[in-house]
Amino acid sequence: MSLPLKIAWRYLVSKKGHQAVNIISIVAVCGVVVATAALICVLSVFNGFRGLIMGRLAMLDPQIAITATIGKTINDADSVIDAVSALPGVERAIPVIEDQALAIYVDLQMPVRLKGVPDDYNTMNDMDSVIVDGVWKLRDPVARYAVVGAGPAVRLMVRSESIGMLRLYAPQRQGRVNMANPMGAFRQDSLFVSGVFQLQQNSYDAELIYVPLDMARELFDYDNQATQIEVKLASSANENQVMEAISGALGKGYQVNNRLMQQREAYRLVNIEKWMAFLLLAFILIIATFNVISTLSLLIIEKDDSIATLRALGANDSQISRIFVLQGWLITLVGAVTGVVIGLALCICQQQFGWLRLSGDPANMIISAYPVEVQWTDVLITLALVAAVGLLTSAVTALIMRHRLSPQHSKL
Repeated sequence: MSLPLKIAWRYLVSKKGHQAVNIISIVAVCGVVVATAALICVLSVFNGFRGLIMGRLAMLDPQIAITATIGKTINDADSVIDAVSALPGVERAIPVIEDQALAIYVDLQMPVRLKGVPDDYNTMNDMDSVIVDGVWKLRDPVARYAVVGAGPAVRLMVRSESIGMLRLYAPQRQGRVNMANPMGAFRQDSLFVSGVFQLQQNSYDAELIYVPLDMARELFDYDNQATQIEVKLASSANENQVMEAISGALGKGYQVNNRLMQQREAYRLVNIEKWMAFLLLAFILIIATFNVISTLSLLIIEKDDSIATLRALGANDSQISRIFVLQGWLITLVGAVTGVVIGLALCICQQQFGWLRLSGDPANMIISAYPVEVQWTDVLITLALVAAVGLLTSAVTALIMRHRLSPQHSKL
């Protein structure tokens, strides 16, 4: 350890001559500790919410979704499915049809989003785990069925035990509208309801209804087209490699998205909120830095006699300045390390015990406590920010010492 560093450390831990300097020093270190710990905790909570949202959406989103870059539908979907299914790492590829329709039950009606899928679509995802009423069933030997979201189920007052049939209407894609018979411009079909699902995500629960694929093709007047092809990967498959293989096999006319890309808007929104909170806390940390600078300024004034002694012993101005610059770094470093340790400890305790609870009825919420997920990249970013703040502190301290040790000031 160099002599300036030894002296800086002694100045940091020793009792100051004035009580006010001791109090300000403690406040300065505590300010850095609290701001650093808050950064770790807040970023980890945002990570927890992001992981929770993405995990819920992943229960129904396909691992890979293929759509057409031009137009609404993929023509000759069967040939595309054959090409994709032949690729290594692909366990299964299926066509789906998704479009808007009008749902009517008894005298209630609402616009809905129909999604036509194969009968065993629940094997592609975790659909069975989000069924809150009835079962997943789209067909039996007697009739066809729909699985509706919680939103349509509430608004249409329909359940899995409902005796009446759910009527669906969709406008014809081809032909002219006969104004004398407006209803002739619509295709219609009816089916029973076998189940109700609730993902607790508005984009799914509010208006989505699953129906058999053949019924959706009849209703929307499609032959072998599909609005999307959904792909399930083998357990050992590498997602990025499979996506590259699919893009290479299909060419530029298709867009290949993983789950994160399918929910890019939700992901972007959570990230914006996370980094806005980071900027606000970073601003608080910068404000706390002024306490460090004020502490060093008072310490420099208090150590005038010590500075004169060091000069008499042969220390030059550069060595004396380095003592106080290093002390600024030490205050920042001690505060940062302590803050990171406290922040990580609080995050671990929240993960284990869930001390901080969400307000509301736990029966109606996915979770009852704030979710926490520590990412080491966030810890490194926080430490980098604190290092930048320490650099700022050192630069200001060097300016103060340069002015303090200048010949003009010495004469005064």
